[in-house]
Amino acid sequence: MAKLIKWGIIGCGNVTEKKSGPALQKAEGSELVAVMRRDAGKAKDYATRHQVPEWYSDADKIIHHPGINAVYIATPPGSHEAYAIRALQAGKFVYVEKPMSVTLASCTKMKEVAESLNGKLCIAHYRRALPMFCKIKQLLAEGAIGDIRSVRISMLQKNQSGITAPSEKNWRVDPLHAGAGLFYDLAPHQLDLVVYFFGNPVSYSGYSANQAGLYEAEDIVTGIMQLPGKILFTGQWCYTTDTSSSEDLFEIIGSKGSIRFPVFGHTVSICSEKGTNQLSFDPPEHIQQPMIQKIVNYFRGTEPNPCSAADAIESMKVMEAFAYGNRIS
Repeated sequence: MAKLIKWGIIGCGNVTEKKSGPALQKAEGSELVAVMRRDAGKAKDYATRHQVPEWYSDADKIIHHPGINAVYIATPPGSHEAYAIRALQAGKFVYVEKPMSVTLASCTKMKEVAESLNGKLCIAHYRRALPMFCKIKQLLAEGAIGDIRSVRISMLQKNQSGITAPSEKNWRVDPLHAGAGLFYDLAPHQLDLVVYFFGNPVSYSGYSANQAGLYEAEDIVTGIMQLPGKILFTGQWCYTTDTSSSEDLFEIIGSKGSIRFPVFGHTVSICSEKGTNQLSFDPPEHIQQPMIQKIVNYFRGTEPNPCSAADAIESMKVMEAFAYGNRIS
């Protein structure tokens, strides 16, 4: 068992400022040793502000650092595969931001390399560890709304709604760096919860298009799935709606009621013939810290992998089918 997980971050951008970076310092048995960003000045600034001992502008300095045994890859997803494989080959534990990569083939290669090297690879589907979503999973297991009939996701946002982390260049809508645009940036959280709650999908298909022409990537996606137990799923995502149409809804319909909640919010409504009960949750200061603690424990050998490559690949299969199965030109 590794006594202390000593981290290096590749890509210390905005997502690491509060969501994850400080959690690497605060988790038990964890220490942040060094950060890397191609812009040396920004890497130094991050290290100074967060009291990180070392900073670099070369990823290999992190990957081959003798005092680092775990690498957190927080770059745009188009580079996840290359960095993850190099870190695994260097004998490091690896934690990769979501989405795992931009294609299913790339994700599969990462998984195969980790298995061939007997390495440890985790993916940042961190909502699996948040109390709100753990409570929903518990309610479903207890049969709080009876047998599940259907599941629906609706994600409607205006252009530049601010729901994503800010960045100097909007790489999230560049297919080369991010795949299918904002769908690949936000839907991993939602679709991974489908897998987490109900198991691996049985079948799935979808349609996508670029309607508004504001960027190259898809801006509207719709999909259907069959889940285990004959549960049917429908989903819609559009990132160019009017503010009045904005919606972030995950709805589970059962034989005895329903559960409704926003994936990017903090309240859960449980509805039945007896009425509606609403639960509210206070998010942690650093939203990834509960998951990072589980990952640190996994790397140290005291807990199972909280989100494996195989887990992440299940939602990636669905995303790829929805976004590219039937793209309308």
